[in-house]
Amino acid sequence: MALLKYEEIAESLRSRIAAGEFEPGQTVPSGRDLAEQWSVSRATVIKAMDVLRNDGVVEAKQGTGFIVTETPVARPAGERRAGSARVTGGMPFLRVGAPDWAVPPAHVAEALRLDGEVEALRRVRLMQLPDGNPHSYAVAWFPPEVAEAAPRLTQTAPIAEGTTRYVRRQTGRFSVEGTDVTTVRLATETEAEHLALSEPTAVAVVLHTAYDQEGRPLVCEEGVTPGPLYEREETYAM
Repeated sequence: MALLKYEEIAESLRSRIAAGEFEPGQTVPSGRDLAEQWSVSRATVIKAMDVLRNDGVVEAKQGTGFIVTETPVARPAGERRAGSARVTGGMPFLRVGAPDWAVPPAHVAEALRLDGEVEALRRVRLMQLPDGNPHSYAVAWFPPEVAEAAPRLTQTAPIAEGTTRYVRRQTGRFSVEGTDVTTVRLATETEAEHLALSEPTAVAVVLHTAYDQEGRPLVCEEGVTPGPLYEREETYAM
C-alpha cells in the first residue's frame, strides 16, 4: 500500500538520520524548507514531524525547531503493547559494553529456537529513572539471521529510528506477536552490580520474545527489575 505524503516525509527524514546525515542534537530541515521541498502544506509537514516525535527520533526545541534526539529512549522489556509509540512509557538508557556474539542461556536459546552452541548477538542496556538511577538491566538477543542482515545492531551507537524499524527495513520482517513470561528470583552478581544493589535482592524478570509475520522469533529480551521498582497495571473489561 502506498504511503501517504506525510509518511513519505517522515520515512525520508528517518532514513537520513539513520544514515548519519543529521547527528544527535542537530537540527533537521525546517517546516518551511520541507514544505517547499515536498510541495506540501505546513500541516502535512507537522504530521510528519509528529510521527518522528512520537517514535522518539526527534524532539522540539524552542527557538530552534526539531532536533535529533540526543538521549536514546526505549521501553522496558514487557512494555511493548500494540498501537503504542516507542516512547510511550519509555525511559532513557545507557548501553552497557559493546554488542557481542555469545551462546545464550538455555531458556533464551529455546525461545529463539537455536540448537546446540549456536551464538546470537547480545546487546545490553541499563534503563534509567528520571534522576539517573538504574531502573532495570536488559539483555537483548538477536538470532544470527537477523543480526547478520542488520549490521548496525553490532554497533554501540544508538539506532535513531529504533531497532524494530531498522530490522524491518533491513530484513522485511516485523513483529506481529509478543510473548512475555514474568518470573521472580534473586539478582545475579552482574545484575546487582549494574542495578546498584548492595545485598541479595528479589528481582522481577520479564522474558520478552517477539515473533515475525511467519511466526519466527526476531528477538528475545530479558529485563531484570528490582522488586521495589517493578509494577504492572492492566485495565480490562469485566
